Amino acid sequence: MASEKSVIIIGAGLAGLSAGCYAQMNGYKTHIFEHHTAPGGVAASWKKEGYLIDGGIHFLMNHRPGSSIHKMYEELGAIQANKVLDIDLFVRFKDEASGRSIDFTKDLDKLEKELVALSPGDRRKIHGIHSGARKMSGMDSSGIGGIDAPQTLGAKIRNFLTMLRFLRLILGKYGKPMSEYAREISDPWLQFVLENTFLPEVPVWFDMMLLQMVAENNLGILAGGSQNFVQHIEQRYKDLGGEVTYRSTVEKILVKDDKAVGIRLEDGTEYHADLVVSAADGRSTIFEMLDGKYVDDRIKDMYDHWKLIRPTVMINYGVALEMKESPWLTLTRLRQPIVVGKNSTDMLSVRIFNYSDKFAPPGKTVVQTCIETEWDFWNDLRKDEESYQAEKDRVAQEVLSRLESTYPGISSKVEVTDVSTPFTTWRYTRNHKGAYMGWLPEPKVLMKKMRNTLPGLDRFYMIGQWVTPGGSVPTSLSTGRGLVRELCKRDGKAFVARVP
Repeated sequence: MASEKSVIIIGAGLAGLSAGCYAQMNGYKTHIFEHHTAPGGVAASWKKEGYLIDGGIHFLMNHRPGSSIHKMYEELGAIQANKVLDIDLFVRFKDEASGRSIDFTKDLDKLEKELVALSPGDRRKIHGIHSGARKMSGMDSSGIGGIDAPQTLGAKIRNFLTMLRFLRLILGKYGKPMSEYAREISDPWLQFVLENTFLPEVPVWFDMMLLQMVAENNLGILAGGSQNFVQHIEQRYKDLGGEVTYRSTVEKILVKDDKAVGIRLEDGTEYHADLVVSAADGRSTIFEMLDGKYVDDRIKDMYDHWKLIRPTVMINYGVALEMKESPWLTLTRLRQPIVVGKNSTDMLSVRIFNYSDKFAPPGKTVVQTCIETEWDFWNDLRKDEESYQAEKDRVAQEVLSRLESTYPGISSKVEVTDVSTPFTTWRYTRNHKGAYMGWLPEPKVLMKKMRNTLPGLDRFYMIGQWVTPGGSVPTSLSTGRGLVRELCKRDGKAFVARVP
């Protein structure tokens, strides 16, 4: 019997853990090296003075049984011990100046009527979005990335017809960015609402997909947070015999005769393997760990010109309030913008963890706010610790004062404040410029077919959000699964995926 192939995986985020699990299932011997002290990468949670701060997974796609993605969650041991709550309300939009608000609920018919009532002149545009969302009914991401395609003839036919409907949407007018589509909306408030259903730059069909997922109860929130979800995948990996080492920052990928043969850590320790897989930041991998030696014009163009997801400053407040009646997610257009560095924003995202008792002591909850910001401001400020801390405190205080208009008296109930900046994201994940989701998911990027190898380098692969844009949990996990399926094919053996 041939000896096991050894595989080094850089990064214990979702993609790295997934690759490790499936590699172990298929007879490969793996060792994950992680820069941070805990697994998860950007799917991170941490405790502070009795509160659980969740800076990671906002919602989980395809959490209900019956989809190929749900099957993958089961194989990784991620879903069995995690309670996932259906989202009846996706988001509440609120306009501070006019007092107007609109709830995006699972009832698409009701939502369409309410949006038309807001702006009757935009009826056709509104109907176009909801009609497209309905056409996505029953869609499963089967066959995408590392997800298995349906096996029965009936399932194959249903999936083919669904994908045909999907292709008609993405190749037509709904393939344009939502910001461009919304530009033709006459009502400025409705423009704001549509642009921020997810991100202004995503294609219209992406928002359609989200709306239909909510309508079909295929979008949920983790009652135990990101930490519980990730820890069960880590445990699955260890149960399969995988090894993971934390506080181990990879400095270089070792190469001999244009073949990846191992890694060198920052402390100089070297480890060797038959294959090396990077689930780490793309730029660091290509241009630092490999010194930029294995690139072509395509890769240079990506890293020189593609836009990154805008980083955020995230302020969490542990408050002595239950806030049970408040929606879990509210996006507010502010009367007066908040200025951070050189940028100002008129939007404030507020997430309230009132749907589970896992995040705060009894009678209390966590209120999380996010503001888009810029990397350079915080990176430069970090060089002066006193100024850096002062700005974090200033932003936290200003945001808290803005929350008073919606949640009167909240300031006096704050027990804990936690502020993370783009530098915080980089410090713990090494994601370039704090880009927590990698590339900005513009239409041209989402439609790109990207390779998981580098030109001229053998025995090396990349996985994760830098090679499959979109940034979702299924996307990250499926890149690890897909890679192992590819390795099995190359090694002439059947791919095995089993539920524990």
